[in-house]
Amino acid sequence: MENINWYPGHMKKTRELIQENLKMVDIVIEVVDARIPKSSRNPIIDELVKGKDRIVLLNKKDLSDSAKNEKWSQFFKSKGHRAMSCNSMTGEGMKELLLMLTSIEKEKNKDKVRKRNLRIMIVGVPNVGKSSLINRLTGRKAAQTGDRPGVTKGKQWLTLSNGMQLLDTPGILWPKFEDIKVGLNLAFCGSIRDEILSIDELGLKFIEYMTDNYPDNLMERYKLDELDENPLENMESIARKRGFIMSGKRIDYDRTGKTVIDEFRSGKIGHITLEDPGE
Repeated sequence: MENINWYPGHMKKTRELIQENLKMVDIVIEVVDARIPKSSRNPIIDELVKGKDRIVLLNKKDLSDSAKNEKWSQFFKSKGHRAMSCNSMTGEGMKELLLMLTSIEKEKNKDKVRKRNLRIMIVGVPNVGKSSLINRLTGRKAAQTGDRPGVTKGKQWLTLSNGMQLLDTPGILWPKFEDIKVGLNLAFCGSIRDEILSIDELGLKFIEYMTDNYPDNLMERYKLDELDENPLENMESIARKRGFIMSGKRIDYDRTGKTVIDEFRSGKIGHITLEDPGE
């Protein structure tokens, strides 16, 4: 598999937008996908917002491994950031986040005669849930949302009910994934377009990971009695169990791959985190 190149023109504009507006904000909320906390952190963002107070928000906690969520929170705290997990779709964790932001606002206004509402910038790669987070914080459908990367197109200043101001930015990826595992993880979770990799290959790579790390989840979901060391054999077993067989008894690898990836993304295979802080 070749290195993945993925850098549309609007990504460059987003980088410039972040640079231009960073001085105007007090704190950055970096939203990451709790299933891939390392792969869904853009090193360009890390460099751009260096030196600015930051909250790392592990979103989609409902789809991830709760024990690993705690590990990742502790990891980010050890790096000097605030960190917490949430589910922006249901609102779980929003109360705690608002309390954290209120505390930061009070701290920043402590010695000031003229108090100022906190200004927040939200950043992250595409499809980690930034827009649904903003809609939760504002209490209205202020930001566009979608299950495809690249929905948010330009910057938006929004005001919360408590007066805090929020700057949304479009998702930003980096020009090239030197580590193919990062590209795969982003593709598994839908943060890069599915067309970049063939769905049968993506499904096979995911089954390979699950065979090594979450075998019980795979066996339970697809009613397999056992797993083979060869992930292709497991993919074919899943296809047979689901009846994904074409004429001539040929395995429908595309349909099998798409089903496995869709069911991972929707949480039907279980609470799965693809990365560990120790890696």
